[in-house]
Amino acid sequence: MTSAPLADAGRARHALLTMWTIRRFEEAVDDLFARGLMHGTMHLSIGQEASATGACMALRSDDAITSTHRGHGHCIGKGADLTRMMAELLAKETGYCRGRGGSMHIADVATGNLGANGIVAGGIPIATGAALAYQLRGEDRVVACFFGDGAANEGAFHEAVNLAAIWKLPVVFICENNKYGMSFSTEKSMAVAHVADRASAYGIPGVTVDGNDVEAVHAAVADAVSRARSGAGPTLVENVTYRWKGHSKSDKNLYRTKEEIAEWRALDPIVRFEAVVQERGLLDEAAVQAVRDEAMQAMREAVRAANAAPDADPSDLLDAVFAPA
Repeated sequence: MTSAPLADAGRARHALLTMWTIRRFEEAVDDLFARGLMHGTMHLSIGQEASATGACMALRSDDAITSTHRGHGHCIGKGADLTRMMAELLAKETGYCRGRGGSMHIADVATGNLGANGIVAGGIPIATGAALAYQLRGEDRVVACFFGDGAANEGAFHEAVNLAAIWKLPVVFICENNKYGMSFSTEKSMAVAHVADRASAYGIPGVTVDGNDVEAVHAAVADAVSRARSGAGPTLVENVTYRWKGHSKSDKNLYRTKEEIAEWRALDPIVRFEAVVQERGLLDEAAVQAVRDEAMQAMREAVRAANAAPDADPSDLLDAVFAPA
């Protein structure tokens, strides 16, 4: 599916359901961690749902993505199974990576998700390599590469974007600029106003959009995907957004004010989209409430099914690990 989120009632419902599903999934994860029922760590993207939803709606089912440590939304946006996702986070044998990857390393090759990555900027060269493979094989496929503003200051970003630009690879670089690389503000970490300003250094287009507007995100990414698919090369899309929660579950939010968080919460991308679809007559209040209920019910079922699944067996930990003897 690649038509715009506001193209018709069906697309509007799909976009809204995807955003609510991402929100409910992450709220459930947050709750499970708080109650000590989930272990390790996690990075939530609550408040950023429009970015993943709008971008993934601009892709075809055979296109691919690479994700980040804050990647639940990307995974859901690309069509992942919620029960398998939840099982992975709960270290269950039925998880996407048999409970071994956890929150930061979910992959779902069947839906084109080449994997999340706990290494900042780690997914950028992977996306570039996949795009090179598609080009060499003559496949009509595009890779959407998600990363954060902090990753834009890593060497892997510059090397991969430069290579993709030189070889005109079918990849779209999508920076989810949520204003902070862990706890360090972009205002202190970059000398340019926007990450997208850096695109000119590689001779490719760069565009900055409101990352909390699912329609604006979709339009920008759809244009970039079309350009990549035509053989014209990559585009750098910057979705300006904001994470409501801390960097990870241990983050005390000491580097930003309650007022700042409140200002961004008022720009809730889901609430904004609900208002738009109702104003345009695509969905009425009853239809919107039905979407909310469906997302909640799907999440409850995923949690129940994942909890009932068998735990991953530590004795099998080294299965599928390849290394020289």
